[in-house]
Amino acid sequence: MTDIFNTIAKPSSEVLFKDKGSKFFGYAFPIESEEDAKNYLEEIKNKHNSARHHCYAWQLGFEKDNILFRANDDGEPSNSAGMPIYGQIQSFDITDVLIVVVRYFGGVKLGVGGLINAYKTAAQMSLEASEIIEKTVDTHFLISFEYKHMNNVMRIIKERNLQLVDQTMNLSCEITVSIRKSLSQQVIEAFKPFYEIEVKELDNS
Repeated sequence: MTDIFNTIAKPSSEVLFKDKGSKFFGYAFPIESEEDAKNYLEEIKNKHNSARHHCYAWQLGFEKDNILFRANDDGEPSNSAGMPIYGQIQSFDITDVLIVVVRYFGGVKLGVGGLINAYKTAAQMSLEASEIIEKTVDTHFLISFEYKHMNNVMRIIKERNLQLVDQTMNLSCEITVSIRKSLSQQVIEAFKPFYEIEVKELDNS
């Protein structure tokens, strides 16, 4: 099981590719949901409200059987825009990303081959203008305990390099921690000797 994937750190700067008078503006955005993709797409449509074509592709997930993606030609000939854009997402081996390419027609038809090249190039340029980073898939745990067990809990958190996400400190305490998915069993094992400390894996979906 792998728990590492590549994505982009933040929205890219705007890029521009020109061919025979047509202008292709490219943008890349990091996303965590389909809703994120819809919101960014709406933002670009508002920015370029006079353009006829707002073509895009996005992908979420990285495990072979659990990848969601969509590619949209937005009025261009079938498979001349959305799939060439999606091809660049695959080529750069990234995920959790949306790429939008906006076209302003320049008066000269490019043909299907020209369109494929233009959308592919604008998508490639938008990713080249992005910072690609490595991320891990993390599992979250809720640790519940009485205050008297604080030292033991904090020692394990430090030893296992657990990331503190949230904490509530009263007579009864709750701490939420996260760790890479591939190491999650170590958390359960570490707390096994302490019967009065409850550890619950949280649903991260």
